[in-house]
Amino acid sequence: MDLSIIILNYFNKDLIRELLKNISTLNLPYNYEIIVVDNASYDGIAELVKNQDKVRFIQNSVNSGFAAGNNLGIKQAKGKYILICNPDLAFFSPAIEILYQYLEVHPEVALAGPRLINPDKTLQYSATAFPDWRLPFFRRTFLSKTKNGSAWLKKYLLADHDHQKNFYAPALFGACLLVRASSLFKVGLLDERYFMYMEDLDWSRRFWENGFKVAYVGEAEVIHLHKRDSAQSLLKIFTKKTARAHIFSFIKYLWKFRGKSQPKTDF
Repeated sequence: MDLSIIILNYFNKDLIRELLKNISTLNLPYNYEIIVVDNASYDGIAELVKNQDKVRFIQNSVNSGFAAGNNLGIKQAKGKYILICNPDLAFFSPAIEILYQYLEVHPEVALAGPRLINPDKTLQYSATAFPDWRLPFFRRTFLSKTKNGSAWLKKYLLADHDHQKNFYAPALFGACLLVRASSLFKVGLLDERYFMYMEDLDWSRRFWENGFKVAYVGEAEVIHLHKRDSAQSLLKIFTKKTARAHIFSFIKYLWKFRGKSQPKTDF
């Protein structure tokens, strides 16, 4: 098996219907499978994917979060490479083939992500530096408008880089990631201590720590229909579940890697 595509569902049946149609039109030149995991939404997704070509279905009995849900699919994947896809993606370019070929010719890289764009073609910053404790303050408060906050965010978002090009990156966002399956014997699965958010940052860091490189493949373009629900005012942690999840996961990340120096990333 060349490629396993994992799609995690949580009340996104309609998006997944369109994504499956989209993938079927790509005529991918690989022996591939699609694994749809439902995180206990029971929204009719099982009936939607039933008897669809190349699609396997996994029903999770509880909503165990992004990391644990995707891990269910990863454990069942048979592909040489594993593509983790959010339901809100659209492929109107040969992005999957570009990512696949990139890993084929770059054996030092075990985790790669594409250039994510909005439907209006504007860039979504999906490759970042490793953050420190200042992240929620410079992302969620008026401090982002200050000189120090603006400079910190520019460095964190790798804004000085040409995002049309390929480059090694410290960390990638998890909306669309291609993983070399053999590397997982050393790196391990996504850390299930994170319910939502930061599991992609944690994973990227562990790839570097285990001697693999992480790459941003700017030549591969993917549309991401993304609303940053978690990236609101710091005060939203009192009213917004996604904001609380983001903050709590960030605290877990800081605690997990406390006292550890950041891995060398050739960046």
